[in-house]
Amino acid sequence: MLPFRQVDVFSAEPWLGNPLAVVHDADGVTDAQMARFARWTNLSETTFLCAPTDPAADYRVRIWTPAGELPFAGHPTIGSAHAWLQAGGVLRGDVVVQECAAGLVDVRRSPRLGFSAPPLRRSGPVEADLRARVVTALGVREADVRDIAWIDNGPGWVGVDLGTAQAVLDVVPDVATFTDLKVTVLGRWDAAAAAQHGADVEVRAFFADGRDLTEDPVTGSANAGLAQWLIGGGALPKAYTSRQGSVIGREGRVRLEADGDRVWVSGDAVTRVVGEVDL
Repeated sequence: MLPFRQVDVFSAEPWLGNPLAVVHDADGVTDAQMARFARWTNLSETTFLCAPTDPAADYRVRIWTPAGELPFAGHPTIGSAHAWLQAGGVLRGDVVVQECAAGLVDVRRSPRLGFSAPPLRRSGPVEADLRARVVTALGVREADVRDIAWIDNGPGWVGVDLGTAQAVLDVVPDVATFTDLKVTVLGRWDAAAAAQHGADVEVRAFFADGRDLTEDPVTGSANAGLAQWLIGGGALPKAYTSRQGSVIGREGRVRLEADGDRVWVSGDAVTRVVGEVDL
């Protein structure tokens, strides 16, 4: 039996964030067991905490979706750091240093847990044929797209700027056309709506991963990539708050902040389930 936690990430209110399953002390767990358990939890991600192989890291994390392993993902990074600290993890420096397949990721603790967004593996213009596929999959018109770019920090995101938050809320994706696409969309609230919602922008993220679910509740990696792209290009301020999940009954909040050449992605994390799991 291994220690287990289920963490709600990007919301302090119960059941409104993105849940993450975390298995501790997982060095002896095989890839097949990890894959099987991730399929069983049926969450967007399940993580397995292991001893680090890099001496600079505090722990190593394996991140699995029901369809396979990811090199990096955002809400699993915050949720795993939260679970590691809650289980008695002791820092050796000022930040938690997470080792994952994408490399080392710093996670700061104040004012809330937040990770330093890893460099984009792929950025820049999207090929014309892919752009056409994305526009079709989102069910929008080409004229509705303010900008589009690769913002791939591991999962493979394409970012789409739709201008307004209402345009984001109005998206009705064509599920059948998504296949291998991973697309995240962003739009801005006006000042009055931003004050009402406690957020400056609205974000949604769509993907196909082998389940009957095509919209992620709250997505750290997508928000990270959007911030790196749009803050870097001057299309968003250096600090803002994102709302995600409202269309599917969630109310996630993600804080994005550029600090020099880093973008920090922060949010609440609360453990909702504690126990043991027999893999």
